[in-house]
Amino acid sequence: MKTSKRILAVLLTVALTLGCVVVPASATPNPAAVSYSRQTAAEGIVMLQNDDNVLPLGNKVLSTFGRCQFDTFHCGTGSGGSVIRPYSISIMEGLRKNPSIRLNEELVSRYEQWCEQNPANIGAWDSRLHLDEMPMDEKTVAAAAQKSDVAAVVIGRFAGEGHEATLSKGSFYLTTEEENLLAMVNKYFDDVIVMLNVGNVIDMAWVKNYSNIKSVLYVWQGGIEMGDAVADVLSGDVSPSGKLSSTIANTYNDYPCVGNHIFGSSDYDNYVEDIYVGYRYFETFAPEKVMYPFGFGLSYTSFAIDTTAAVEGSTVTVTAQVTNTGDTYSGKEVVQVYYGAPQGVLGKPAKQLVGYVKTNEIAPGESETVSVSFDVDKMASYDDSGKTGHKSAWVLEAGDYVIYAGNSVRNTQVAATWTLDELKVVEQLEEASAIEKGKGFNRMIPQDNGDGTYTVAWEPAPEETEDADLAARVLANLPEAVEMTGDQGYKLIDVYNEKCTMDQFIAQLTPAQLGDISRGIGPMQASPGTPGNASVFAGSTQELRNYGIPNISTCDGPSGLRLSTDASLVPIGTLQACTWNNELIRRLYEQIGEEMQINEVECLLGPGMNIHRNPLCGRNFEYFSEDPILTGLMAAAVTRGLQSQGVAATPKHYALNNQEVARNTMDSRASERAQREIYLRGFEICVKTAKPYNLMTSYNKINGEWGHYNYDTVTTILRDDWGFTGVVETDWWMQSDTSAQLGNVKDSAYRIRSQVDVLMPGNGVGGDNSTILSAYNAWVDAGQPTDRLVGLTLGELQRGARNVLNFAMESRIFRAQHNLPNTYVQGDDWYATTGGEWIEKPLLTSLTIDGLDRFNAFHPNVTNYQIFW
Repeated sequence: MKTSKRILAVLLTVALTLGCVVVPASATPNPAAVSYSRQTAAEGIVMLQNDDNVLPLGNKVLSTFGRCQFDTFHCGTGSGGSVIRPYSISIMEGLRKNPSIRLNEELVSRYEQWCEQNPANIGAWDSRLHLDEMPMDEKTVAAAAQKSDVAAVVIGRFAGEGHEATLSKGSFYLTTEEENLLAMVNKYFDDVIVMLNVGNVIDMAWVKNYSNIKSVLYVWQGGIEMGDAVADVLSGDVSPSGKLSSTIANTYNDYPCVGNHIFGSSDYDNYVEDIYVGYRYFETFAPEKVMYPFGFGLSYTSFAIDTTAAVEGSTVTVTAQVTNTGDTYSGKEVVQVYYGAPQGVLGKPAKQLVGYVKTNEIAPGESETVSVSFDVDKMASYDDSGKTGHKSAWVLEAGDYVIYAGNSVRNTQVAATWTLDELKVVEQLEEASAIEKGKGFNRMIPQDNGDGTYTVAWEPAPEETEDADLAARVLANLPEAVEMTGDQGYKLIDVYNEKCTMDQFIAQLTPAQLGDISRGIGPMQASPGTPGNASVFAGSTQELRNYGIPNISTCDGPSGLRLSTDASLVPIGTLQACTWNNELIRRLYEQIGEEMQINEVECLLGPGMNIHRNPLCGRNFEYFSEDPILTGLMAAAVTRGLQSQGVAATPKHYALNNQEVARNTMDSRASERAQREIYLRGFEICVKTAKPYNLMTSYNKINGEWGHYNYDTVTTILRDDWGFTGVVETDWWMQSDTSAQLGNVKDSAYRIRSQVDVLMPGNGVGGDNSTILSAYNAWVDAGQPTDRLVGLTLGELQRGARNVLNFAMESRIFRAQHNLPNTYVQGDDWYATTGGEWIEKPLLTSLTIDGLDRFNAFHPNVTNYQIFW
């Protein structure tokens, strides 16, 4: 049996190299997904400090402190982390298995015994934020110091859906027990490593209090193979290459979104910092308040980055020769390209990310040349006030655009300057999703100090104008109806085979049947559907299934499949973003796509892609970054990976879902500019470059309108401005509301008018056809008008059904039923890169023999392995 596993390990490596995947025919987790999960977990570890080259460990004996070495947090809580996995490797298990790491087993055994006697019992929706530590005394620490060379302290935190991290000890701050433990370890050990097993950034001010803390690593929550990944890095098998996806400030109060009616309010949040989120604020106004800057992360080696830049027409190309200047360790580096736009009349951040590329592993003394090319239009700003003379437009103001390149936002050099002589309108749009009249507030803008620095000043954020007549725009965009014909015998496959048109197919359906298409099947874990599904839509009734409309099963979540069976738990979104490796994330989610096929799941409810506005947000672990470019590119990588395998992504939560407090009722109030440049930008990048089949709205209000009723965000911006043609669905359940402005439509009729096509999971408010049919009958009774908004038109009902049915013909189950090819085509890249091409590594970054041992231990009867191309 051992020999056969070794053969399988070799076959898997060969298969991965050839671009195919080996999976057990009857197993639910995908071994290749496990393999890429381990590589991702290692590449996402961010080393913030490594004084005296304490790491890698080499031949040093390690004493480990902190219960999370055993009770490791592999993910956050809630729907995004409720993955049933066949196993998960704790930090200590990974350290013990690595042959290069020497441990103080006496201390390990003591922790092991205590943890067994004091089980953590962490629930999938647990609201705790940390676990109590094992009591520690100086005698034990002193004895450990006599038996080992270096100490590692593991500090763990978790938060999740429905509950934030808090400004308290045991959450954002260290507990008294953790402080005492660090003090004792600092006293007896000359070399101390701290590993942060967290989903959210925590307070880091304590690092300065302990002189012997030499190395600090955010190991995050790394999924099923986390312990092995941590051991890979500590041993030196993998040199850390992760970079921060969000700024770590000196104190919590240094973040710009802290204050009254900003973050954490229960009724509304004023986004007063506007576009100055994360590093955009710190680099512009308060560089001294940063402890660890955006994009920062250390390696076991050092790199020199020599850049040149050229501008040809409207394309800027930054080329960098990256040289490993160390003499021992190979490693990867991330070349990050930023720009500084002229302040003009709008005001701009000092630096903004425009592109990046990660190198391959570079050996000591060797170099790799990489490049980033982008169109100058990517440096445009959104004018929501009309200051430039072009309201509601993306514009480039005249002046010098300075291009920077380096390996963090702080460590950059000027690569080029592009000068624009006069203002250019890049794209003229229309006012959409503006702040409600009378609900305005002052927003942050820069005041030039005349010496190259800026002070925070304030101006009124623009409110909606009288010209923005929402009802008039809805009326102007009403779709034409197709005359109902009754059942003509057409099936959905006939549309695919062009035996009838989609209009002819839809003409068969009654208003009630169209209403059924607009709702999920009802409860979660619905039947028919994959066991453990989040719900099923499209073929939600037998009548609809008789027309050949398939059941489309959905599944949580961003960190793996939340089903009734085993699945691969992958690293959290924040860790994925810290890899800055788009291709690695794409390949990881190709394997999750294969796992979805194995488990007969059509739609993954992810990626999560809201902005890290505040470090306390409970779902930050699901999300990628404070930066919309990094967020959008990571989400695009996830989407491209999934959909290349014939399954669907569902980016979420659209939009401005930046807190869990009162998430169902809270009003996120943000300017059009803040939305366009920060909170919607990542979604725009994902939609345009990856073309997701689905998208999920958020629970919160956006400038007074719930996300699931918001015509401006869903129709005007998402569909009309960005060209999205897929399905928009609600988050699970929605709030009851009526719009007098839009024809007195209520609940499901209201969301259909806004082109939110599907209510999920399909029960609760709007969970039957009553409001839909009532609104439709009101339109019929009024004479089916198209010159005023009365009720809900037949054309609107048919338009929503058309969106669902177009996707249904692309779905995995429809193609499986009819033996059809995957026709997914991704969009164009947001920018172009050269260098950093993917190189498949044998064994270490594919599933190891040990990995197959563990896999087979949980699936002892699996002997038939299939190859999926």
